[in-house]
Amino acid sequence: MKIVIAMLKHETNTFSPLPTPLESLGPNGGPLRGTEAYDHFKGTRIPMGAFIDLAEEIGAEIVIPVAARCAPSGPVAQDAFEQVTQEICDCVAQGCDALFLDLHGAMVTEGCEDGEGGMLERIRRAAPDVPIGVGLDFHANMSERMVRNCDVAVGYKTYPHMDMYEAGYRAGQLLLDMIAGKITPRLSFANCPILPNILRQATEESPMKEIMARASALETGNVLAISVFPAFPLADTSHTRLSVLTVTDGAAEAGRQVCREVLDLAWEQREGFVYENAPYKESVARAKTLDEGPVILLDMADNCNSGGTLDAMALVREALDQGLENVLAGPIYDPEAVAALVGAGIGSDVTVPIGGKFDLDAIGRPGEPLVLTGRVKRISNGRFVVRGPVFTGMQVDLGRTVVLDTGPMEIVVCEGRVEPLDLDMFRFVGIEPLDKRYIVLKSKIQYRPTFGAIAKHVIECNAVGVGSADFGQFPYKALTRPIYPLDEGATFSNEP
Repeated sequence: MKIVIAMLKHETNTFSPLPTPLESLGPNGGPLRGTEAYDHFKGTRIPMGAFIDLAEEIGAEIVIPVAARCAPSGPVAQDAFEQVTQEICDCVAQGCDALFLDLHGAMVTEGCEDGEGGMLERIRRAAPDVPIGVGLDFHANMSERMVRNCDVAVGYKTYPHMDMYEAGYRAGQLLLDMIAGKITPRLSFANCPILPNILRQATEESPMKEIMARASALETGNVLAISVFPAFPLADTSHTRLSVLTVTDGAAEAGRQVCREVLDLAWEQREGFVYENAPYKESVARAKTLDEGPVILLDMADNCNSGGTLDAMALVREALDQGLENVLAGPIYDPEAVAALVGAGIGSDVTVPIGGKFDLDAIGRPGEPLVLTGRVKRISNGRFVVRGPVFTGMQVDLGRTVVLDTGPMEIVVCEGRVEPLDLDMFRFVGIEPLDKRYIVLKSKIQYRPTFGAIAKHVIECNAVGVGSADFGQFPYKALTRPIYPLDEGATFSNEP
């Protein structure tokens, strides 16, 4: 058996100023291919790793034409999308027994609001008879076109994402069962007009906890897989909203009934998807009153895994202005500052503007660098392997990475954009997070299994950035309206 495994994975923040050219879609200036892709993803706890394991378990020949991914940013360059899609189409057109795809589900390109739907449609045209199985992110914005053009699709069930590998493995196994004639998969899909705040999508908390429990209880008998997608709300598209996808063994009506039941519960619980937070300056003042550390100050609005620039300095500035001591902050994306710090050398005292290199036009905020004076403490190549429970085995490359010690704060500045998912994000440059009183961390939910486990207190700060939890400041244009909670007139009728 010959199995093609490929990836084009991007969560697009349509309000982000960050471009997404072809060279951004991989660790070495572009997508990975063949043996290089195999070596990079083998052993990782993501769908690509699961697909490789599954293919090897059955002794299949593995072909990886292309594996492209990067941190969330603005719309994918159309030429990049066309090239990667064409490489996959060309490969499957040459003949194979199955295609495993590791996708996100919320990709927008410069020419298409439904990137995955467009890609799957083209692949289906290139190889109409090839079985296609897809692993999807929890934050997918599902479309009818995506569903029509694959045979099996399964999304993560957890946020923070702890079951990426399992979701990929399940998608691959169901496709192999279809090929073996054990099942006849049917996909059913439906959505409702809710725009859930990301801060209310954690699956260990209401309302997602109850919704996922209901879905789990219904996943039995000929209902083979249920995926609930609370959406990526920072992608301004016509299909951005909460949705449910089922895979059934035949029995499409059973799948449709499951979708209706889960969506009914979501609509009943819709108020739970609304997030409100105090002004971030008040949040910092509250953190200052806490006795025990580490106290994590979450810089949620500039989370790069929501498309943030990772260089907004409002919360860092506020922490210093309010006199916090023994602070760790970062990583901050600023290649210009890194070049200046590396040029100065370890042990040098420097004054340098850090961050604020991007104007945030979508929310009407100019870039605001923060001028800091301190000593260059460490310089690293920025490479390490994740050992913690999230993205386990992934090779991280932050580019050149520098630690600047200002006295009250150690700040990590780098040439790459990666969310601080693992304690080694700081340990690899000689900083022990447990020794810090305060940690300014650019994250939302994904930090919880790692940094959340060591924190004495967590203070959510909705400062400045295109990953903001305040939807009211974003100029939505494509979003299908009315939608809750942006519009008072949003209604939901779930009749069959």
